[in-house]
Amino acid sequence: MDIYRKNKSYYSSFHLVFKCNYHVIFCPKYRHKILTGKISDRLKEICFEVAKAHDFTIEEIETDKDHVHMIINCNSRYGIMKCIQVLKQVTAYRLFEEFPHIRKQNYRGKVLEQKQFYKHCW
Repeated sequence: MDIYRKNKSYYSSFHLVFKCNYHVIFCPKYRHKILTGKISDRLKEICFEVAKAHDFTIEEIETDKDHVHMIINCNSRYGIMKCIQVLKQVTAYRLFEEFPHIRKQNYRGKVLEQKQFYKHCW
């Protein structure tokens, strides 16, 4: 994204001048508290790498144990849904690859039991 004005409040592409800020919140499956320490730091690094590769910016990012807050500025033609889709895919893949203990832990809880119950009812 090219900077359109000196005050850096607007961005431009070929036929568009924009400033689209979105507040996005991500949660791990079943809101398990896994975003601590090295996992949290690596998640932030991956998000910035993805944003740079796909030409959008992350203005701010903060994590808590069970969720992530982001302010994303993206081209309105590209769309926020595409940014979110790419962020979730790449971060999940890389975190599972780098921290395999996340995948090995049983995070299914009671939901698996409920699905089995409904399966028997039909």
